[in-house]
Amino acid sequence: MTRILAVLFAGLTALTLAACGSDPDFNDADVAFVTGMIPHHRQAVEMSQMVGGADASPEVQALAERIAAAQGPEIDTMTGFLEDWDQPVPDEMDMDSMGDMDGMMSDSDMQELMGLSGPQFDERFLTMMIEHHAGAIADAQQEQQDGQNADAMDLAEQIEAAQAEEITEMEGLLEAGS
Repeated sequence: MTRILAVLFAGLTALTLAACGSDPDFNDADVAFVTGMIPHHRQAVEMSQMVGGADASPEVQALAERIAAAQGPEIDTMTGFLEDWDQPVPDEMDMDSMGDMDGMMSDSDMQELMGLSGPQFDERFLTMMIEHHAGAIADAQQEQQDGQNADAMDLAEQIEAAQAEEITEMEGLLEAGS
C-alpha cells in the first residue's frame, strides 16, 4: 500500500510540474529560432513586395511572388508555435527581436533597394536575397542541431531545402543577367 501511494504521489508530482510550465515539447533553441525567424521572414516578404514597383524582370517578379507566398504562411505557423508555447510573438515593427539572425538587411540596405529599378534592382535584390536566404539556412541548420520540438525542426528542414533551391535559382538569374 505504501508503494502504491508513493507511485501515485510521484505521478501527481510529475503532473503538477508539467502544469507549471516545464513543457518538454520545446527548448530554448526552438524559441530562439522561431522568434528570430519571424522577423527574418517578414523582411523577405517586405523585400519581395518591393519588386512590384521596381520594373523588375519577369523572372525576379515570379521568384518574389513565390518567396512571399511561402514565407507568409510560415510566419503564421511560427506565430502559432510561440502562442502554443506561451512565448511572446515578435511585434510587427520590432526588428530588434531578430536577435542574432544571420542575413538580415540593414535599414540602409532596404532604403537602397527601394531606390533602384530595372536591372539594377534585379541584381541588388538577388544579391541581397541570396545573403538573406543563406542566413536563414544557417539558422535552420542550427535549429535542426539544437532544437527539441519536432514540428519546429521539420519546418527548419523545409526552410533549408526550399531556400537552398531558391539560392541556386537566384545564382542562375545573376549569371544570366536576370
